[in-house]
Amino acid sequence: MAKKGSASSRTARAALQVLESLERSGIEQIGKSRGRKTATKAATAETAFSAAPSKAVAPPKAAPMPKAVSPAPPAAAAPSPQSAPVAGDTLELIRQEVAACRRCQELADTRTQTVFGVGNPRARLCFLGEAPGADEDRQGEPFVGRAGQLLTRIIEACTLARSDVYILNVLKCRPPGNRNPLPDEVGNCRGYLNRQLALIRPEFICCLGTIAAQTLLQTDTPISRLRGKFFDYQGIAVACTYHPAYLLRNPAAKKDVWEDMKALMRKLGIKLDKPLTP
Repeated sequence: MAKKGSASSRTARAALQVLESLERSGIEQIGKSRGRKTATKAATAETAFSAAPSKAVAPPKAAPMPKAVSPAPPAAAAPSPQSAPVAGDTLELIRQEVAACRRCQELADTRTQTVFGVGNPRARLCFLGEAPGADEDRQGEPFVGRAGQLLTRIIEACTLARSDVYILNVLKCRPPGNRNPLPDEVGNCRGYLNRQLALIRPEFICCLGTIAAQTLLQTDTPISRLRGKFFDYQGIAVACTYHPAYLLRNPAAKKDVWEDMKALMRKLGIKLDKPLTP
């Protein structure tokens, strides 16, 4: 009997060692044990394991939702000038719109008056400049200063008069200090220019200088590479040459302008033999 008890004791200890080993391995529950003490130990171990405090794992934090941003109310925009004539459109109607225009705040605040255009509203030829200068701002007519007087002599050398052609600018207001027009200023005035040309419908347009040529033709090609060729603008033939103000600073370029005028007059059916001596 002693041997039997000793064997049972060894068996129980072995079972307990197995249970403890399983417990250390993280096993909480095993199948039904054969021995009473084994079952008791297993139940005790399971109870102890279940009661042991476990570290709670917090669920991952959700990314914060972006704050709803209410769109700012759109700023009240000035009415954009029409790009093409509408029913009943006339040059006088456009002139009145231009006179009331304040889309370019700086120009509207510093101008004396707007400068619309002058000449024959049924002209075959239009001369297009970039913007009014001080004299034009004061008198309300394009090309009346020194550069304008030179343009008049060029026109007359072509056996024409100012009243035979139509003269206008890309901008209708003088930029302060005669600076170059800004892109947004050109964009604000472009609709007026388009409507003027659509109503006059000339056969030819002569762009005077870089800004006029690049604006009308929508290009960044310099004037030196545009002159000597003809381009198309909505079915209208376009020639480009130097601005008269440039000729005042660079008289040697007059011969280039005269070659451009002779080519243009040939298209108009006018033959020019005299050299340009304005």
